[in-house]
This record gives sequence, C-alpha cells and structure tokens, in this order.
Amino acid sequence: MDWSWLPEYLPRFVEGLWLTLQLLFWSILIGMSLAIPIGLVQVTGPRPLAWLARGFTTVIRGTPLLIQLWLIYYGVGSLFPSIPGIRESFLWPVLRDAFPYAVLAFSLSVAGYEGEIMRGAFRGVPKGELEAARAVGMSPFQVLRRVWLPRALQNTFPTLTGEFILTLKATPLAATITVFEVYGIGSIVRQETYKIYEPLLFVAAIYLCLTGILVLGFRYLENRIPKQSRS
Repeated sequence: MDWSWLPEYLPRFVEGLWLTLQLLFWSILIGMSLAIPIGLVQVTGPRPLAWLARGFTTVIRGTPLLIQLWLIYYGVGSLFPSIPGIRESFLWPVLRDAFPYAVLAFSLSVAGYEGEIMRGAFRGVPKGELEAARAVGMSPFQVLRRVWLPRALQNTFPTLTGEFILTLKATPLAATITVFEVYGIGSIVRQETYKIYEPLLFVAAIYLCLTGILVLGFRYLENRIPKQSRS
C-alpha cells in the first residue's frame, strides 16, 4: 500500500474531522433539545400536540435521511435566493452555506428518533416516584426537572449512546451537499490521487477511533449516574 499522499492531505483531514465533530455536536444538541419535548408531549398531551409529535416522528423515521437532507438543501435552500433582498442581507452568508442545512437535517433526524425513545422513557418512569414528588410540594416543572427527566434519561442512556453513534456514522451523507467532512475529504483524495483503498481505510480508522471515544465517554458518564436501588 502507498501512503505517500498522507502528509500532503493530513491538514485537510484535520479540517474535515473538525467539521465532522461540529456537525455531530450541533445535531445532538439541537436534536435532543427537540426530542425531549416531543417525547414528553406524547405522554402528557394536549392531544393535538401529541398527534403532531407522533406524526413528526413517523415521517422522520419512515423516510431516508439522505432524502430529508436533499429536500432541505435543494428544496428549502433553493427558495431563499428568490426572496427579494435576501442576497444583500446579513443572513445570506449563512443561507448560502451548506453546513447549516446539514445541521438542520441531522438535528431533525435525531429529534425524530430520540423523541420516540424519550416517549417510552417518560412513560417507563414509575408513577409512584412522580406522585411522591408531587406529595412533597414540587411544582410540575420541578417534578420534570428533578425527577421525571433525570429518571427517563437514566433509563435510556445505553440506547441514546447507540443512537448517537449511528448519527456519527451517518455524517458522510453531508458530503452529498458539499459539506466536506472526513468522508468528503477522503473522496477528494481518491479523485486527486487515484488511490482507492488507502483513503477509505484511513477514513474508516478515523470513524472507528471516534466511535471508540464516544463509547468510552458515554460509558464513563453512565457509570457516574447513581443506580436506582431496588428493595
């Protein structure tokens, strides 16, 4: 195998890695911020919002992420240039960049999948714990913040870890809309050097390392969470 190309392209892989980490971070942060209320409203209501949340999760989980990404980038993104004055506004540098559309698509995907997981997690918290919290005078928001949400997250932590890893492994799809993260840089290397296996192996090694770091990090956090004692 020939790795003579690596020193020349290594700085570009570092840039691609940084872009991959940003995409993963923002997608998980925004996606989980949406997933928690999506899961909660399906348990507590009101019913119209519960139906809306259920419909959202069904659409997201029932359609490929690649199609969602293309619809957002080539569909929604193509509407902005036709709006009068948008090219001269301060928003244009953001709206013409592919990265925000990738973040939006991945965030909605995380919200759809994790929202359904959180629905089951909220429903799985024993009612006795919630009633005990209300009995000591906690407000509904305090019950959610101190008891219901922490217990729901504790119950789903291993599942969330797996879903976040799947999100990481889906980030190469962003290269299809010119977001050149790690896989995108690997594709450029293959096109410019005519090397096939070496860039792919290098990209696979990067993702394997990132996955290992995620697993170890979440396992550490999981071990730090107090276990529920059972009598």
